[in-house]
Amino acid sequence: MLLSPRISHRPPTVAFLTGGDRFEDWFDKVGISLATFRDELTGGWLFNYIEAMQTAGIRTVLLFGSARVRVPIRFVHRATQTPVCLLPSPWVNRKIRTVQRRFVPRSSVTSTLASYAATPIWHLARELRREGCDAILCQEYEHPRFDVCVALGRSLGLPVFATYQGGRETPSRLERAFRQLSIRRCDGLIVAAGSEIERIQETYGVESGRIGHIPNPMDVERWRPIDRSRARAELGIPQGSRVVVWHGHAQIRRKGLDILLDAWDLVCARYTRREPLLLLVGSGRNTAELRRRTSGDPKILWIDRYVLDRDELWRYLSAADIYCLPSRSEGFAVAPIEAMSCGLPVVAADVSGVQDLLAGGEEGGGIIVPPEDRLALAAALQRLMDDDELARELGRRARRRAEQEFSLDIVGGRLRRFLFPDGSVTGA
Repeated sequence: MLLSPRISHRPPTVAFLTGGDRFEDWFDKVGISLATFRDELTGGWLFNYIEAMQTAGIRTVLLFGSARVRVPIRFVHRATQTPVCLLPSPWVNRKIRTVQRRFVPRSSVTSTLASYAATPIWHLARELRREGCDAILCQEYEHPRFDVCVALGRSLGLPVFATYQGGRETPSRLERAFRQLSIRRCDGLIVAAGSEIERIQETYGVESGRIGHIPNPMDVERWRPIDRSRARAELGIPQGSRVVVWHGHAQIRRKGLDILLDAWDLVCARYTRREPLLLLVGSGRNTAELRRRTSGDPKILWIDRYVLDRDELWRYLSAADIYCLPSRSEGFAVAPIEAMSCGLPVVAADVSGVQDLLAGGEEGGGIIVPPEDRLALAAALQRLMDDDELARELGRRARRRAEQEFSLDIVGGRLRRFLFPDGSVTGA
C-alpha cells in the first residue's frame, strides 16, 4: 500500500546502499577492517556524498550486507556521525557463491543470481522502518541491488534513486531484462558524466527530467593548497624535483597505470631540466605487478598502502606539481577533484566524466588526452613540466573550478532539490 506524501519538519532521511554485494567485497581488498571503517575512514566519494547531504539538511543511514554477521550490527561512523548498519547476507547468497567458487567461477548467470540473492530484504525493510527513511539511494543503477531496492521501495511507498560511479556492465540477459523495468520504475538517476547520460537515454529511454546531472562533491574548504616546500620537507621529497602524482586503487588495467609508466619512461628520456619524480600513492589488487614495474627506479616513489589519513594524502598532493589520471575507465573520479582542490593542474585521459570535470580542457584546469595514448600523455606531462607558469595558471583554474562546481554546499543543495523536489517527505 502506497503512503501519501506528508509535510514534515524533521530532517529527511536517506537510506544509502553502496555498490557490491557485501561490505567485505571491497574493503577487504584495501585492508580496511570494520573497526577501521568506523573509527578512521573519511573522505572519498562515499563520505563526501554523506557530508554534502548533511550540509543540505539530509540525514543519511548507511547500509551494507555482510556474510560475517548473523544479526544486524549497528554503530556510528565517528567522523560524520552517520548511523551504519551491517545486515546479514541471506544464506542463499552464501550458497550460490560457494557453488560458483567451486564449480563455475566464470559464470555470469551464477554471478547475477548471487547478486540478486545478496540483499537481505526482510532485514532491510525492517531497518528502513526503524530509521524512518524517506528515500533509498543506491550507489549504482547497473547492479542487481538497485533492481531489488526499486521493487522494495514501491512496496513500502518509498522513492528509489541511484547514482553512477562507474558501473556500466550488465553481465547477463536476466539482469538486462530486470534493469529495463527498474530504470523505468525508479524515481531518478544521479549522473555526473554527460557521456553516461547519453548512454542511458539511448539504452533505456530515460527522460531528462528523471536525470540529475550532479557531480560528485568535495570538501574544498578543507582541501586547500598548502605550502609545497613544507609538504615536501615533511614527506622527504626532494625540494628540487618536478613531481607528477597519481593516487587511488592500484588496478593496473582499469586505472591505466601501465600507460602512465610507459609515458613516464618517455618523459624521463626527454626531460633534462629538474629531476623528475613520479609519485604513486595507493595499493590494491595489482600490487605485485606494479612492484615489478617500479622496483629499483629512482624516478618513481610508490607509497604502497591505502592512505587512511586524509591529512597525509593532502600533503602528498600538495607536494606535487602536476596530477595525472591515465584511466581506461572511470565514473566521475573523486581523486582528480582532490588534486584540483589542492591547486594542481590535471592531465587526464578522455574517459567518462573527464570532459565534465575539466570543462573541456585548459579552461577547467587541465589537459585532456586520448585514452591509452602513451605518446599524447607523455607530451602533455612534459609540456607542464617544462612550463612552470602554465602549470601554475592551470592549477589556479582547477582550484577555482573545484570551488564553483564541486563544493559540499553546492552539490548538497542540488542533491536535496533532486531527491526532495517539493520539500515534502514520504515516510516509511
